Amino acid sequence: MSYLNGKLELGSSPSDSPRASAGEVTLSIPQSRNYGAIGGVEKVTYTWADINAFATEDRSRNRKFWNFWRGSSDRMFQQRKQLLKNINGAAYPGELLALMGSSGAGKTTLLNTLTFRTPSGVVSSGTRALNGQPATPEAMAALSAYVQQQDLFIGTLTVREHLVFQALVRMDRHIPYAQRMRRVQEVISELALSKCQNTVIGIPGRLKGISGGEMKRLSFASEVLTDPPLMFCDEPTSGLDSFMAQNVIQVLSGLAKKGKTIVVTIHQPSSELYAMFDKLLIMADGRVAFLGSPDQASEFFRELGAACPANYNPADHYIQLLAGVPGREETTRHTIDTVCTAFAKSELGCKIAAEAENAMYLERKVSSGWAESAWAGAGAGRARRSPYRASWCAQFRAVLWRSWLSVTKEPMLIKVRFLQTIMVSILIGVIYFGQNLDQDGVMNINGAIFMFLTNMTFQNIFAVINVFCSELPIFIREHHSGMYRADVYFLSKTLAEAPVFATIPLVFTTIAYYMIGLNPAPERFFIASGLAALITNVATSFGYLISCASSSVSMAASVGPPIIIPFMLFGGFFLNSGSVPPYLGWISYLSWFRYGNEALLVNQWAGVESIACTRENFTCPASGDVVLTTLSFSEADFTMDVVNMVLLFVGFRLLAYFALLWRSRRGK
Repeated sequence: MSYLNGKLELGSSPSDSPRASAGEVTLSIPQSRNYGAIGGVEKVTYTWADINAFATEDRSRNRKFWNFWRGSSDRMFQQRKQLLKNINGAAYPGELLALMGSSGAGKTTLLNTLTFRTPSGVVSSGTRALNGQPATPEAMAALSAYVQQQDLFIGTLTVREHLVFQALVRMDRHIPYAQRMRRVQEVISELALSKCQNTVIGIPGRLKGISGGEMKRLSFASEVLTDPPLMFCDEPTSGLDSFMAQNVIQVLSGLAKKGKTIVVTIHQPSSELYAMFDKLLIMADGRVAFLGSPDQASEFFRELGAACPANYNPADHYIQLLAGVPGREETTRHTIDTVCTAFAKSELGCKIAAEAENAMYLERKVSSGWAESAWAGAGAGRARRSPYRASWCAQFRAVLWRSWLSVTKEPMLIKVRFLQTIMVSILIGVIYFGQNLDQDGVMNINGAIFMFLTNMTFQNIFAVINVFCSELPIFIREHHSGMYRADVYFLSKTLAEAPVFATIPLVFTTIAYYMIGLNPAPERFFIASGLAALITNVATSFGYLISCASSSVSMAASVGPPIIIPFMLFGGFFLNSGSVPPYLGWISYLSWFRYGNEALLVNQWAGVESIACTRENFTCPASGDVVLTTLSFSEADFTMDVVNMVLLFVGFRLLAYFALLWRSRRGK
């Protein structure tokens, strides 16, 4: 491959280069099938016309309390910055279209606008058409796949397990299980994932897994399971070395040869990647500077007197030509105006403008009632039926299966927590070993029981925060993609983790209970174990609530302790329950420390008739009832303590679910 006289000449294809011949990726293209597209559409031409986008900044959103007192006219004032300016273009089947430009040129904004994923704070307008018919968000969601820049996976799953889950929730509900599994195997072979199909995906910094290139191909595999005719990719080579980047673009080129329409954004491709693109859309300051093939780009810029030098990467040349240089803003603006105006008047620009005008004419006919969009009926039917391809039961089975796999394979949730539980229980058992029923033993036993409470609370809350918060971005992305419902995810997580949260307190109680010398009656031991499990699940529910209401792990870990400590202070150990100020009594009613501490102490001291007094002139409780009375606890409240903890468990879970719903809807 060489560049002579400013014109790109392809002497050899990238696959002929020594690096490509190393052959990490070998694509096999199977026969196209329909796994969920509207009406079995196999090829899509996507055109867009007069696309404009504005970034709006409402000054009333500034989080300053004095804004509340300002007049309504001030709050309605908005600043508008135009991000996209009258963008026209088209993407055709069998072609790989690359959106190029410097940072801030508008590549990602255009991609989000084309996919109806405009973020909040950005207002877009324009015409988008699929096969000449005005597009709708429902039709776009059904016909296209969107591979985002950031790869999000459950890192403890293997590649095959991840794709099986995707097949269960992405494919239409009428497709039988055997056909789904055949499709999974096809995609694994097609995207060269056979060697790593049984390798865990991995968690950065915690669990070693597949490479960056394999992870990006896995993102493509997740999207092409349903065989969509239209694909969008945001910065697919970001964070990859040149060899892995070439493999990724080679995969996309192979998918394009299969007849798919593929649109990617790419920041600064190498010369090898540049030669693999079928079409380029070069952007500058939110405008189209060029749209055509690499050969046509070379000819266009040569005619403008800005030919690419020999042995120079054309992509670097075009981006640097149109990029803003500090201190030379006027010169850069003049260059951009010259290039964009020249392209608009060129033969290529006029052809694209004609296609855009045709798309706008069809949209005007549809909006005025003269014609009906081909996608309106299909999109409306899908919306009426359900935004999800799988039924509720199928979603539940798939998400529960994945949740159980992630729980059993998650080192933080299983191995570390069991080891921590065993070590802490042995430590507490050794410190409080062999307590006698005397005045010293009463204080020590009460302290050991409160340690039960604090350990079961903090250990489980922070374990939930670390694991659940890290999965929330995955849930939000998959939920917005229409893979499963929020209630399915929350219920599946609850059921999958229930055995762990029932086993850990049982292990803790079994080790420490008799080492400390608590009430030796067998029924008291089982009651204590059940109470520990109930306390654990209440604390876990509170951990879910904090996780769902927080935006990150660090925020949840920072917010958790200041909220938990007041509950702990009103637990009856540091502050006697009878001396709680009336205006703070409502906190004690929300404290599982209070109910759990009272229930465990009642279980310990109820029926204890005598306590040895080994010291003279020292206040000594004569029986277990005296111990409970001193702490303002009552044996008659035992049942209500259990009931209140059950109510707290249910209440915290419901609040956590509503917080999850709020997060998911806010994320849209």
